[in-house]
Formats: sequence, structure tokens, C-alpha cells
Amino acid sequence: MNGWMLLVLLGVATAVGYALLKEVPSLLHTPLMSGMNALSGITILGSLQVLGQAVATGDRLLAAAAVILAAVNVVGGYVVTQRMLQMFHQRE
Repeated sequence: MNGWMLLVLLGVATAVGYALLKEVPSLLHTPLMSGMNALSGITILGSLQVLGQAVATGDRLLAAAAVILAAVNVVGGYVVTQRMLQMFHQRE
């Protein structure tokens, strides 16, 4: 695929994802975030594999950025999920 098709695909995926997530009731946000954290973990594995196969410097930098951003997403998602779950614990 050429660069323009990839940008169009990114734009369509972003629009569809936003439209879907906008319709999710707030009661389902925590389970949905947990599922997305698992998906981001798969993204880390895929980007690590690409990083291991990359030959060109630009490809390595892009794959390393993908690993870092996916890891930030996983850690941040778990932190937010933990904080949301703590809201439901009874305080003594």
C-alpha cells in the first residue's frame, strides 16, 4: 500500500473507533478498557517482532516508537483501570 492509502485507512479507523466508543455506556468503560489493555499487549508483541526484523534505521526507529507508545498505553490503561476499581471499594 502506498502512503496515501495508509493515511486514509488511519483516518477511517479513527473515525469508526471514535463513533463506536462514543456509544459505550459509562458502566462498561472498565471492562472495555481491560480488553483494550490486552489488545495493546498484543500490539507490543507485534511491534517487537517488527523491531527484530527491521533492517533500515528508519524502520527501527518507527518500530521502537511503536513499542514505547504501546507500552505507555498498557501501563496507563492499567493505572486508570485500577483507580476506577478503587472507587467501588468500601472504605473502612
